Amino acid sequence: MPTVPTLLRGRLLVATPPLVDPNFDRTVVLLLEHGDDGALGIVLNRPSDTVLAAVLPEWYEHASAPGVVFSGGPVAPEAVIALARGGTDATSGWVPVLGEVGTVDVGREPADLGTQLEALRIFVGYAGWAPGQLEVELEQEAWFVVNTESGDAFSPHPDRLWHDVLRRQRGRVAMFANYPEDPMVN
Repeated sequence: MPTVPTLLRGRLLVATPPLVDPNFDRTVVLLLEHGDDGALGIVLNRPSDTVLAAVLPEWYEHASAPGVVFSGGPVAPEAVIALARGGTDATSGWVPVLGEVGTVDVGREPADLGTQLEALRIFVGYAGWAPGQLEVELEQEAWFVVNTESGDAFSPHPDRLWHDVLRRQRGRVAMFANYPEDPMVN
């Protein structure tokens, strides 16, 4: 049985194929919180068709390509989480998660953050786990836990992120990058 790390904040969860839950098949999740109360993350590779300029025009100029709203997960689809690359120190409206990547309060004006934004993604909904739930899924090998690289959260090609993250891993995990979408066709 694999050892489950206790604190995974800032790490990526990469769905192992085939993850039966369609909400998470071939997803890459950035964990924003992980602890005794459970875990919370956002799916980085599910862009929607909603253009960010149509819903949050004041934030659009900071958006990373493809400039759309992303589906962050199946929990609370009315919740908005903004992820940005900026400073490393917490300010009012900016909370670092990993290095220069953190969450942003989009209820504020971009100029009022106290940090310069270099990239931005807006997510609706999130992925959430009750206390102990993620640990069980990790023991069942439903997810690969890998390190986050600086460009992952703002990849200009989110449709390739699952493949790209797996491919850069070492050993057996890298082989899964070539796993066919439909193994019956293989």
